[in-house]
Parts: sequence; structure tokens; C-alpha cells
Amino acid sequence: MSDSATARSKNPWHYTPALPVSVSPYFRWPPDLRAIVRWMISGWFPVSERLIILLLAIVSALLLQPVIENTTEFSFHWIAHIYIRNLALMCLVAGSLHLYFYIWRRQGDDYRFDARPLARSSRIFTFNSQVHDNMFWTLASGVTIWTAYEVLMLWALSNGYAPALSFPGDLPWLVLLIFLLPMWETTHFFLIHRLIHNAPLYQRIHALHHRNTNVGPWSGLSMHPLEHTIYLSTVLIHFVIPSSPLLIIFHLSYFTLSAATTHTGYHGIVWRGKLVLPLGTFHHQLHHRYFTCNYGGLEAPWDQWTGSFHDGTAQSHQQFLARRRNEANT
Repeated sequence: MSDSATARSKNPWHYTPALPVSVSPYFRWPPDLRAIVRWMISGWFPVSERLIILLLAIVSALLLQPVIENTTEFSFHWIAHIYIRNLALMCLVAGSLHLYFYIWRRQGDDYRFDARPLARSSRIFTFNSQVHDNMFWTLASGVTIWTAYEVLMLWALSNGYAPALSFPGDLPWLVLLIFLLPMWETTHFFLIHRLIHNAPLYQRIHALHHRNTNVGPWSGLSMHPLEHTIYLSTVLIHFVIPSSPLLIIFHLSYFTLSAATTHTGYHGIVWRGKLVLPLGTFHHQLHHRYFTCNYGGLEAPWDQWTGSFHDGTAQSHQQFLARRRNEANT
């Protein structure tokens, strides 16, 4: 492919995007306003996983959400309503991507980072199957804890325990918070990810997710229940930052559904030879193979600031190996 970085014989990957991996320009000095605007627009438009998830959140808030006044008290009816909706959303997103890439094989291995098949008979996975393992932990634990956090926040919002945006006056704040969410996602993810990579927590909690050295759409939210609890605690920021039902839904949908989209194992969806919907990030694919790099995302350069960044190039990989040897010797 035109932007494969190196010949297959020298490249441990089936496909690599243009390298080095780029981090957002938000924290460059001196500021580059043009680069910042270009990065922000390209992250959302004309079509992106963020925009699709936002549209799903809007549809959910308008058509598939209990009336906020009914959430002042916990009841089976409205909680089950949210659980079923979240279950359907996860099956729609992760299931559709799995069908497209791995069952129907619409792209073959085009734009796939690692061409190895997903594990079908391996004792390290629940049910000896990577896909069945990933689906189980995603749906049984992930969707349940996602729903629990959403129920908590809607209950807190409706009872005045969490600050609420008021409309139409606070509409600009809602738009701003939606656009800032990816940066908060990167920051929160980096902090909790470094935490659970400490040996005791890694072995007891995070190792379940890292069974997936090669990933598929169901791998993203395949986590230990305690990791789900830590990962989705991101939404608790709305006990401080004002929110609305739409923002709560989008916040949690972004953290859960984008876990599926960013773990497709593919750079994105191709139409007539052109990449039309970027999905999986090579930055995080590197983390799944090498474990001790790229703990955060690309919206804020936390990995660069802390020395754990791997930009995908051969030079960066040599630096990573040297860093790992030094850590092993200390």
C-alpha cells in the first residue's frame, strides 16, 4: 500500500500507517493555531467515530432515554430500559464491526495492522475462544457497569446531587464540553492505565484485557469488572463539571463504544481503495503488542511527557527496547 512504511520483510506489522504517529498540537510551543484547528476538525469531520457516537447518543437521549423526572428514584423499569439500550448499542457497534472485518471479510487484510487470526482454541481465554471471551466480558461486565454508572449519574442529576446545565443558556458550554471530552478521555485513560500496569494490579486485573495481543472489535471493552469500574469512573467528573442527560450518555458511550472502534485491528474502513472512516489507532496497537508504551491517547502528550511514547518508527522502537532493558536492570 502507498503509505506502508517499510517492506514486509523488515516490518513486524502487516500494515503500518504513515509514521511517525502524530500527537495533537494542542501543547506545542509556540502555539500553532492552524494546526490546532486542522487537528480538531479532522478528528470530527466529515465522518468519524466520534461523530457517529455523538449521533447515537443524541438518538438515545431523544428517543431511548427515560424521562429525567422518572429517575429521581431507582426502579427496575427505567434501569432495565437503559441496560437493554446499552446492550443493543454495544452489539450494534462491536457486532457490526466484527461481522464486517472478521466474518464477511469485506476488506480481507487490507489496512489490518496484524494479519494473524484471532485465537480460536487457546486456554488463556474464557471458553478457549478469543471472540467468545471478549464478548462475555464486554457484555456481562462492561455493559452492566456502564449502565450502573449511567443510572447513578442520572439519579444524581435529577436529585440535584450533580450540577446540571440549563438550556438554552448553557448550550455553548454543552458544545464545548463535548469537544473537550476526547482530551479528558486521554488524560483519565493515561492515569488509570499507568495505575493498573503496576505489577499487583496488572496481574490481578489488567492481564485479562492484555490476553489480546492481537485485537478485534470485541477486545476493546473486554476487561475485568474492577477494571471496568476504574475505567468508567471517568464519568464521576460530572459531580464537579455540570452536565445534562445527553452529555452523560455521550460521555459513557464515547468511552465504551470507542473501545470497540479503536480495537478493530484495522486502520479503518476502506471504500473503493480510499480510507473513508479511520478507526483503530496504531498508537494503541503498539501498546497491545509491547505492553509498556503508549498508555494514553493522542489528544494530550502524556506518554511523551513521561517517556513512554512509541511513535512506531524503527528508531523509536530501538529507544523503547533500550528503555525496557534499563528498567529490567534496575
